[in-house]
Amino acid sequence: MPSSLLPPFRDPDSIVVDARHLTLALGRPPARVEVLRGIDLTIAAGESVALLGPSGSGKSSLMAVLSGLERPSGGSVRVAGLAFEAMDEDALAVARRGRIGIVLQAFHLLPTMTALENVAVPLELAGERDAFARAEAELAAVGLSHRIHHYPTQLSGGEQQRVAIARALAPRPALLFADEPTGNLDGATGRIIMDLLFERHAATGATLLVITHDPALAARCRRIVELANGLIVADRGTA
Repeated sequence: MPSSLLPPFRDPDSIVVDARHLTLALGRPPARVEVLRGIDLTIAAGESVALLGPSGSGKSSLMAVLSGLERPSGGSVRVAGLAFEAMDEDALAVARRGRIGIVLQAFHLLPTMTALENVAVPLELAGERDAFARAEAELAAVGLSHRIHHYPTQLSGGEQQRVAIARALAPRPALLFADEPTGNLDGATGRIIMDLLFERHAATGATLLVITHDPALAARCRRIVELANGLIVADRGTA
């Protein structure tokens, strides 16, 4: 990557994500596709960063690698000081727990559980003794105190995404990924959800990485990283 595109120097003690020479290739020859083609990216604690680029640029694939959901073909990625590329699937699952929260455009709520249970049960399974109290507090923080005993089918799309945000933040992760979190919502509801997401980012101090193709949404972050054809083509601050 040209020196003009390198991110500014940051205190290495504050780095949450440190990716070096990341590559990702899918499929086998002759149909093998190079999705990421040499990514260098560092993200400091507490930053809000937008990954901006057109469909097919590699945004979601980069998120999958940085969150440990996809193993890179080459390079290294350290998240919260842990070398993700050296871990097996079980170790990655343990490493993600409590460190990483993910909000997707598909809400992925369990239909047989109430809003409260959708947030609390993952905490319970992780061994949290105050799981339901913490879940209730997180739902209150996203404005759903009056809906905690409702099932997903009884909630609007915006309310379901609020539950998903509460679930992602309840373990108090150091890093929060949001991949097109308003993609299934109408414009007005989407703006409300993004307001909420940035409010919770500010309140919790979690590092926020938002994947989007919307320049207006990207501009709300303190930093924009642009991807094209599996490469970083720009990395700039917005403040």
